[in-house]
Amino acid sequence: MSIPESIVNPLYEAFVEGDADAADELVQEALKAGADPLEIINTIMIPALTDVGTAFQTGDCFLPELMMSGEAAEVAGEYLEAAIEASGQSSQKLGVVVLGTVEGDVHDIGKNIVATMLRAHGFEVVDLGRNVSPSAFVDAARERRADVVGLSSLMTTTRPAAQSTVNLFSELDLLGTYNVMVGGGSVTSDWADEMGVSYSPDAAGAVELCKQLVGATQT
Repeated sequence: MSIPESIVNPLYEAFVEGDADAADELVQEALKAGADPLEIINTIMIPALTDVGTAFQTGDCFLPELMMSGEAAEVAGEYLEAAIEASGQSSQKLGVVVLGTVEGDVHDIGKNIVATMLRAHGFEVVDLGRNVSPSAFVDAARERRADVVGLSSLMTTTRPAAQSTVNLFSELDLLGTYNVMVGGGSVTSDWADEMGVSYSPDAAGAVELCKQLVGATQT
């Protein structure tokens, strides 16, 4: 059954505005009315998050709004995933992304935002947390058959750890197997280019970058 018309616009607005309570209630209402959870994800949630990400990149909204939107999607997503599983449908994952803050760095707010946004857009995220060693990134990428490996490095003192991680992937001849991307205050686009990896300056950009990287791998 299609999503009731009375729910479509309010639910879109709830995601855009980051109103987790409203998103929660409206998703449950839609599911009770027999709406297809995959349709909710594909026609309302993902377009709303994409619009918020675009607004963030153009400076029309700011980090708190981006975070709230992702959190609203994460809350509603729990009901949608449960409904998909109960119905026996398969929710197509865009890909597997391993994320972590590099060794020596204990800051994870940016990494957490990226993880939330990626999950909301349909990626499976393996969050390794903070202070992650180079070998732990490699082990997780191999174990989870990652499509993308994301390194977060905020403090300038931890850029060498990011470099060591990239170097380990290179030494093991894995840069062609896994798409490695970097982000955070200590790294730049020029540095990423020198290292032969991808770069995103923010969470919204990271989502689009992962889509591109996974698409390039699958085509």
